[in-house]
Parts: sequence; structure tokens; C-alpha cells
Amino acid sequence: MAERSHIEWTEATWNPVTGCTKVSAGCKNCYAERLAFRLQAMGNPRYRNGFSVTLHEDVIELPKRWREPRLIFVNSMSDLFHEQVPIEFIQRVFATMRVCAQHTFQILTKRSGRLKTVASKIDWPVNVWMGVSVEDSRVLFRVDDLRKVRAAVRFLSCEPLIGSLAGIDLTDIHWVIVGGESGWGARPIKIEWIREIFRACRKRDIPFFFKQWGGVRKHVTGRKLNGKTYDDMPERAAA
Repeated sequence: MAERSHIEWTEATWNPVTGCTKVSAGCKNCYAERLAFRLQAMGNPRYRNGFSVTLHEDVIELPKRWREPRLIFVNSMSDLFHEQVPIEFIQRVFATMRVCAQHTFQILTKRSGRLKTVASKIDWPVNVWMGVSVEDSRVLFRVDDLRKVRAAVRFLSCEPLIGSLAGIDLTDIHWVIVGGESGWGARPIKIEWIREIFRACRKRDIPFFFKQWGGVRKHVTGRKLNGKTYDDMPERAAA
């Protein structure tokens, strides 16, 4: 339930929850769903329920075993703030993150409404980065919801970017990731959409990370923007 990650903006993944349900257009070609069913077909017991939301109690304290500091993406195969995940379970995940001060944890959700609702019931450690997915202008409300959360680092994942975010307000946002959709059926990304976000980040001196152009063969399209690789990230909290 934890492994070194090939995701460009993290180092490892930790999945105390697996499975999810679709909530917006960005979910259409969900990579996690495809992978979950593949793992189920291979007989992986963690995915016996396919992509149904499943809590893995035995994984909650796993990061305590890792001595070397890691940048950890929490629930790459789910959404910690899914309605089917009890607040008590979320609090236990946060308790583990708090005591594992050597690590930096990255959480990403599309359920910003629930995040905003339960945020006051969570003890937010400085080594937790909280982000929301923003794929097009229809879900810009997620940015407003995120601003109300007391996380030390608040970030946006504009991936898959499937529409313009012109005029996006990045007040109190500390990091932005942008990327095109990958895999079969990938929807195209337009360079002007990327430039709009890039300019907004530069205006506020916000770290900008360009993950990929995407497409069916993302290793071919690469991740350079105007001939340059953008790997900017926030500073990690001192352990």
C-alpha cells in the first residue's frame, strides 16, 4: 500500500483508502480507476472491491516505519475526503502525519466542500500540504474552499487541464501544478490555458510545476514548456 512513485511531483505514495466515485469532468478518464480494476483482475487483495471505497486500517501507521524523509502523496488511489470516509478515520490519518515529522505529506481532493466542512475538526501539522483539483472554470469554487483551510501549504493540481482558468485568483495559494490528460481517450490541452496559469503564478511569485503535456504517449510529448522544464515547489517544513 506504499511505494516509490513515478508521479513527477512526489516521491512515494501511501493509500490508507482505495476507491472513489466520479464528481466532475476531471474524473472522466480516471487513471486510478483503471489501475484498480487491473489490480483486481491480477488478484491483488487490496483491490478485491475493485474501485469501491475501501478503508485499510492496517496501513494507517505505515509511514512510522520509514526513517528516511520522504515526500508522500496521500491516497493516490482515492480521495481522503470522500463522503464514505468517516471523520474519525481522517483524523487518525492526520495523527500519523503529525508524528511523522520527518516526512512531508501531500493530500489532493476534489471534494472541497467536505474538506471545508470538516477542516475545523482536524489538527493541521505543518508537514501537511493540502490541495484541490481544478480542471476547468466550472470547479473554481474549490479554490475558494481551499483558502478557508489552515494548511501550511495550499496547492492546486490543474490536471487534467481541460479548459481555461483565465482570471483565476491565486490569493493564499502556495503552489500550482499543471498537466494535460494522459492515456487512451485523453482530452487535449491548449498552450494558452497553461500560459494563463503560468502568468498568474508569476504575478504572485507562486512556484509553478508543469507535469506533462499528456496524450496517449506522454513519454513522447514530454513535459517541457517553451523549451524549459518547470519543477518549482514550495519549501518543506523543517522536521
